Amino acid sequence: MLGAGLCWSLGGIIVRLLTLADVWAIVFWRALFMALFLGALLWILRGRNVVANVRAIGKAGLIASVCLAGQIYCFILALTHTTAANTFVLMSLSPLTTALAGLIFLRERLAWHTWLAIAFALAGIVIMFGEGLGSGRWLGNVYALAIPLLYACQILFVRKVRGVAGAAPDLMPTVFVAGLIALTPALFLGWPLTADAPDLWLLALMGCVQLGLGCWLMTLAVRHLRAAEMGLLALTETILAPLWVWLGVGEAPNAEALAGGALIVGALALNAWISLRARSWARWR
Repeated sequence: MLGAGLCWSLGGIIVRLLTLADVWAIVFWRALFMALFLGALLWILRGRNVVANVRAIGKAGLIASVCLAGQIYCFILALTHTTAANTFVLMSLSPLTTALAGLIFLRERLAWHTWLAIAFALAGIVIMFGEGLGSGRWLGNVYALAIPLLYACQILFVRKVRGVAGAAPDLMPTVFVAGLIALTPALFLGWPLTADAPDLWLLALMGCVQLGLGCWLMTLAVRHLRAAEMGLLALTETILAPLWVWLGVGEAPNAEALAGGALIVGALALNAWISLRARSWARWR
């Protein structure tokens, strides 16, 4: 999971280093390289069963893939309209939006510390959007905030995906299909998809390593970690991504963004830590 967070954290600096300005072309090449990487990986790992694994995701998996494809678009759109710090901090709200979705649609109860984390996170969002209104970054913040909302929808439908012949659900095919879905509209919106060689190398790195490898490592981590542990370790992406952009191109968040981001990241970290402590205490008893 730490490896996944490290891969994901490279997205901001790679986008900032691109000379390609067309958002749709960026989405196309990123999604194409991700689909090629995961398609090859699925073939290596699943062999002849790869087609059966993709078909097994069903309608629920297809909807989950559409939600992930939407996140691929919103990520690039957010980075082109606001800072990397704002994008990654607002993206990190995924555990809280997923918890709220579970409450609304699955009637899952939320612990007191999760409600407290949501309250602090909302305060952070208000601060960051207030800063965005003054600096003209509000639209980028909206795109960034759409990512955890789409993620919550994705998780709701991923839970309904069934495995092949009674096996555990395989999440990799949903990510692969998401890449195919994302690149299709971008093919027409971004045509003629011109990109020079340095940009193509960066986009290949972004699609294969930042997104493809990161998602694969996450699917491996799911088997061994609890949700709270994954949420805590995933914060490495939120912390490292703005750092790479600051070191690489000198993009630094202002005081308001730092204050709002600190509230959000602190709330997420505290919520995950209390969840882990509570479960450890329950097992000890």
